[in-house]
Amino acid sequence: MIKEYTKRINKAFDYIEANFDRQMTLDELAGVANFSKFHFNRIFTAIVGETPFRFIQRIRLEKAANMLVYNRDESIGAIAQKCGFSDISVFSRNFRTNFGVSASAFRATRCEKSNFSQTVGNNDQSTGKASMYFCRSTNSIKWRSKMELLKSVEVKDLPRMNLAYIRHIGPYKGNEKLFEGLWNRLFSWAGPRGLIGGPGFASLVIYHDDPNITGEDKLRMSVCITVPEGTKTDGEVGKMELAAAKYVVARFNVDATQFQEAWNWLYGQWFPESGYQPDDRPCFEMYPEEPKNGRFTVDICVPVKPL
Repeated sequence: MIKEYTKRINKAFDYIEANFDRQMTLDELAGVANFSKFHFNRIFTAIVGETPFRFIQRIRLEKAANMLVYNRDESIGAIAQKCGFSDISVFSRNFRTNFGVSASAFRATRCEKSNFSQTVGNNDQSTGKASMYFCRSTNSIKWRSKMELLKSVEVKDLPRMNLAYIRHIGPYKGNEKLFEGLWNRLFSWAGPRGLIGGPGFASLVIYHDDPNITGEDKLRMSVCITVPEGTKTDGEVGKMELAAAKYVVARFNVDATQFQEAWNWLYGQWFPESGYQPDDRPCFEMYPEEPKNGRFTVDICVPVKPL
């Protein structure tokens, strides 16, 4: 019963994620989660730890905070509108309440820290700088680097994916047992249904929040596998669609302690030299191979748009 409730709340999460730029009603969300509109608010609050209104507002503010850092040329007013705030004064008041500073001060401080970290990174890891070249075999631009963990990096269009997932809310960084448990539960569900392997099969981890902005206890992460369209899910396993989009796909070979180093290189070294900036959608890790001798081949995939 608990798993069924979790699955329904996750459907509400996914719906909010896809529609955070517009107004939503409690009746609408209750319908998505298939709960009575008279009890949805209490159920959501009891399970999530915050009301639907507070959750939606926090997601909007955190997305705005992310855009303030990565979309530096976009006005605060435009970002507020993109995140569902039609009144800039309401946005400004709620942003200050949530983060303790104004949106303009947040942007200035975070951008300074970002630039500082990149400068330090360039000084300490000069061999990690990326250079561009044209690959004739694929007719695409790729990048090369002397960073030891990096195997390849290119920008390409990824297709739409239908995903079955199990979601975790809370801290996850460096917790190997947590990830192992989540994967075991997902594969235990998928294996008997014949959903593991086959053409186009992929396993991935989607990170719905920026850990530099969202508190650890509220971070959302989903372990996923691709499934055929029309696949039925049950229990704690949910289903969602990842839209086709343009991504930078950087392949690394890492041990369990080096994932953060790989992410840091992509944001601190590759992005500033690439001509791209992160787009406003979740990023994810994809695993094209089984781990070998404690090492992982991982594709870090971040949605991109021109700078």
